[in-house]
Amino acid sequence: MDPLNAIVALSNFVLIPALAYGAQLALGALGVTLIYGILRFSNFAHGDTMAFGTMITILSTWGLQGMGVSFGVLPTALLALPFGILGTALFLLLTDRTIYAFYRKQRAAPVILVIVSMGVMFVMNGIVRFVIGVDDIGFADGERFIINARDFRDMTGLEEGLAVRTTTVITLVTAAIAVALLFWFLNRTRTGKSMRAYSDNEDLALLSGINPERVVAITWIIVAALATTAGVLYGLDKSFKAFTYFQLLLPIFASAIVGGLGSPIGAIAGGFVIAFSEVMITYAWKKVLGYMAPEALEPDGLVQLMSTDYKFAVSFAILIIVLLFRPTGLFRGQSV
Repeated sequence: MDPLNAIVALSNFVLIPALAYGAQLALGALGVTLIYGILRFSNFAHGDTMAFGTMITILSTWGLQGMGVSFGVLPTALLALPFGILGTALFLLLTDRTIYAFYRKQRAAPVILVIVSMGVMFVMNGIVRFVIGVDDIGFADGERFIINARDFRDMTGLEEGLAVRTTTVITLVTAAIAVALLFWFLNRTRTGKSMRAYSDNEDLALLSGINPERVVAITWIIVAALATTAGVLYGLDKSFKAFTYFQLLLPIFASAIVGGLGSPIGAIAGGFVIAFSEVMITYAWKKVLGYMAPEALEPDGLVQLMSTDYKFAVSFAILIIVLLFRPTGLFRGQSV
């Protein structure tokens, strides 16, 4: 038995990737839960909003690199991120003014807005594919690893090498800052309190003099910031491909619903629940069990419950179970 090597292998292939993926899902789920809690509908265009913001960030990154601007050991995309957020916010505000505002004035049923958001989703997906293409795009530059496997093995003498990528640390730090800023804004500022009041009771908020159009506009701006940040972090950690972000819609919605739709804390918790579930179920445990089990009991097969090709099925299964047995989620959000 070699528990230290087992811990390193587990950290390398399960704990660290799941933490990064969970942070990305949490930011995406926060955007979904804000729209549901304040604008009262499920935004199926959210995955493609992430793709749209990432696309603008990539184009801005290329522009900065072309001018010889870099961020040293950090990815240049972090410098381009504000441009992505600004472009996405303008697009979402324009979309709201030209499309969603009409249905709000008509007091359309939420299911109508869901269908409308599907139309917006296809339009945004088409724009992204037309502008930047359908191929995988890697746009991470700067230092690749904070700790690489070879140095770790030389330093510790262990057989397993721990690799900590720069993008993983950037994801965790950026997500923590974004969440802290969001909660500070919602709980400490007058505008944030107005948004919470509007979410709790729209009619009472209107009687209190809260401007609904201002609340809606600020909601879209915050959603643009969260979606773009989540999309860029996911693209830096893996790579950018427009259709991948469309597929991310399922685990993002699963995260929001598992945590409690409409609950920001639930969105964060749900993101990590889904991420750890996907990674742990699709990981081949042979190496870890080989270190932990006696030699006579070492497994011959991969000990993989499900292929990584079907990882989104994990999100779907968890989503169905939660909807059946606890539709309000872990933190008692609004039922679906």
